[in-house]
Amino acid sequence: MRSRKWKTALLVIIGVIVIGLLLPGEMSIPVVGTTAKDWNPKSYWYEPWGPSGVHKGIDIFAPRGRKVVAAAPGLVLFAGEIDRGGTVALVLGAKWRLHYYAHLGALATRSGSWLSREEQLGTVGTTGNAAGKPPHLHFSVVTLIPYPWLLSTGTQGWRKMFYLDPGKIVKRNLA
Repeated sequence: MRSRKWKTALLVIIGVIVIGLLLPGEMSIPVVGTTAKDWNPKSYWYEPWGPSGVHKGIDIFAPRGRKVVAAAPGLVLFAGEIDRGGTVALVLGAKWRLHYYAHLGALATRSGSWLSREEQLGTVGTTGNAAGKPPHLHFSVVTLIPYPWLLSTGTQGWRKMFYLDPGKIVKRNLA
């Protein structure tokens, strides 16, 4: 009887993982009124980059206070303050991807909330280590299921299996 429960639990877990992978993963640009011209495509995985060594996202520049929206629907796992990111939101979306929004000026969501695609989650700011720099949103996408084909021998190359270039994902969905 015990092994049957384990098999059932394993099937449920596998089912949940598969469903998450099958959900559409289309993403919008998360800053209202911006285009791909508002970030430098070469900034993803740029090095050297401060204490983190490598820049694992893109910085979308916009005026302070501009609306930041969910790039894709998802569950807000965390909305609050951290040292480097300042005011941040971490959202779990389709395909088991985490969407990280940092340097927000203000939050318009809270942990545990569900966000629809393009629903406001905050505003562009200069919090955390962006203080004194032009207002922007730092946007990263991290997959919880590694993509081994992205592995490289470069700096922190093993981490590339988990970090995805959000600029490429968004631009692909604009075409």
